[in-house]
Amino acid sequence: MKNKPSQDSRRDFLVKAATAAMAAPMLFSSSAEASSGPASKLRHACIGVGGMGWGDLQQFKKHPQVEIVALCDVDENNLKRAAEFVPGARTYTDWRELLKAEAGNIDSVNVSVPDHNHFPIAVQAIRDKKHVYCQKPMCHDVAEVRDLTKAAVKAGVMTQLGTQVASSMGDRTAVQWIKQGIIGKIKHAYLCSNRPGAVAKYRLVGPRPAQGQEVPAHLHWDQWLGTAPVRPYAPDIYHPAIWRTWQDFGTGWSGDIGCHIFDAVWKGLGMKAPLSVQAEVQQSWQDSPERRADTWPQGNHITWQFPGNALTESGTLTAEWFDGEFYPPQEIRDLYKDGEYPAESAMLIGTEGALLIPHGKMPVIIPNGNVKDYTTPTLPERNHYHHFVDACLGGEKTESHFAQSGPMTEAVLLGTVAIRVPGQLLKWDAAKMKFPNYPAADKYLRRTYRKGWEVKAV
Repeated sequence: MKNKPSQDSRRDFLVKAATAAMAAPMLFSSSAEASSGPASKLRHACIGVGGMGWGDLQQFKKHPQVEIVALCDVDENNLKRAAEFVPGARTYTDWRELLKAEAGNIDSVNVSVPDHNHFPIAVQAIRDKKHVYCQKPMCHDVAEVRDLTKAAVKAGVMTQLGTQVASSMGDRTAVQWIKQGIIGKIKHAYLCSNRPGAVAKYRLVGPRPAQGQEVPAHLHWDQWLGTAPVRPYAPDIYHPAIWRTWQDFGTGWSGDIGCHIFDAVWKGLGMKAPLSVQAEVQQSWQDSPERRADTWPQGNHITWQFPGNALTESGTLTAEWFDGEFYPPQEIRDLYKDGEYPAESAMLIGTEGALLIPHGKMPVIIPNGNVKDYTTPTLPERNHYHHFVDACLGGEKTESHFAQSGPMTEAVLLGTVAIRVPGQLLKWDAAKMKFPNYPAADKYLRRTYRKGWEVKAV
């Protein structure tokens, strides 16, 4: 292949949020607004400082122009460690109190808590005109994602989804190569997350215990539950171990990792809302009413039909997701000749070859015809967290702003809806946010929040 100099042309791809959806209102009022122009310091609050939130806190603290002024966690052990790491930061165990008390003292927040509480925290911060970095998936429910995307666009704040690898050399290179049509027109997309140990992490659990244990003094259990139904405290089942397994709190393996694997494919192809979605699931889960009522399966195969465009071979594009005990077809895995097929990756099949995008690594072009001449672009190093900070301080727009990543997250979470009605083809009306051929699945698009934690619609 010819190796010609290439310039990095960072695209600014904005996917408009569809029009029909109820927007959630403010939980309380605030007139404070984030900085709208260049500034020397970003006053930041970390909401959730245990687990993934601990790593997020460390990344934000490394930026020389970030001043972490407030910390919040429902687990006082997590909060104590974070406070020792950031001496002088004010501490809270309730995010609502933090946003009220610090309304005039912060410019931005990161939301690094279990999925079921992403939306109420992020939407309140956005309506208070604070910039928001939110861990993936953006929200627990499809309707929440739509509402949050609309709120972010309306408020004009900077946002970033926690798809850190989206800022990597590998994913950004893959996006450019896809847009350049190096492997011809795209015929099919295969995405997978068959990470060793994942099935064990999503081990068989449930039904939930009828009797819980005493809540430890350091844990504010009611606040951890937040929008979810009241459940008895059970160590090693909910907090902090495997909450993603439970439908009340998490979105399963596909919801957890799907945004990572989809990202470069979505951006490169300029994908829009799917036309339909269907799921095949672990048979033992499907056969168990108790597990189906509470938990996510340990294996999923989800198939979407997307509208095609100038980069695809036909008027529709099929994308398939595999996790747990479901793997991409052997003939697809066999295309990769340089070792074991990457456990977490996306493979695009084109008319002139294939493009493998291993998670966290550089993409690989697999020729099978007249592959176009290509070069590996020269791209600047980028830290996903720091890119968000720089954007808040007046820099360029973030890699995974909500108007970009919201529609993608909707598609991923539509897969979790399909999981709940396995085998049923769900045709999707994105504008009306309905399944016109199977209205029974509409109830899975938005949860009913626990009393006292409602986010009422405007």
